[in-house]
Amino acid sequence: MNATNIQDIPKIHTEIVRKSEEIGFTMPSDLYVGSFLKTLITSKPNGRFLEIGTGIGLSLSWMIEGMDSDSMLISVDNDKELTEIANSYFGEDDRIELICKDGSQWIKEYVGEKFDLIFADAWPGKYSEIEEVLGLVKVGGFYIIDDMTKQPNWPEGHEANVVELTAYLEKRDDFQLTKMNWSTGLIMAVKKNKN
Repeated sequence: MNATNIQDIPKIHTEIVRKSEEIGFTMPSDLYVGSFLKTLITSKPNGRFLEIGTGIGLSLSWMIEGMDSDSMLISVDNDKELTEIANSYFGEDDRIELICKDGSQWIKEYVGEKFDLIFADAWPGKYSEIEEVLGLVKVGGFYIIDDMTKQPNWPEGHEANVVELTAYLEKRDDFQLTKMNWSTGLIMAVKKNKN
């Protein structure tokens, strides 16, 4: 399967890719991950969504396309330049709140409703503050992480972090876990009802 088989690529996506190349942004999101996020978000009408690691807004463009008019999404990133670029694309959408702040700090300070889907695409919420983030997932909600199979841009020793995180998630009895050897390597976890 190649990228030409992916349906409904957001119209703005091509422009964001062009902008990524223009500014030398080298951590673009995978088209398959975007399509997957859009599909999951579509399953949650009137949903609340969280993205940790906005980047330049590539995954965000997919997530927004999956949302209905009554949904809302918060996206957090600590890079002011990237947040401003994402804001130039999505700032007019009143369903979206773009926050430029350290992800760890934001997670620790957040008080509010839980989320139907959390996409943790940065260190915070994935390799740090994992307990806090999993606590923000609603029952029946999704926790999604990618880049779980070896990537060419991984720093030396990062594989140990991935192994440790995967083992931690596998031990949790409050989430149903599926590990996917697909795209960049995804883990999808769904919060279980405690009964």
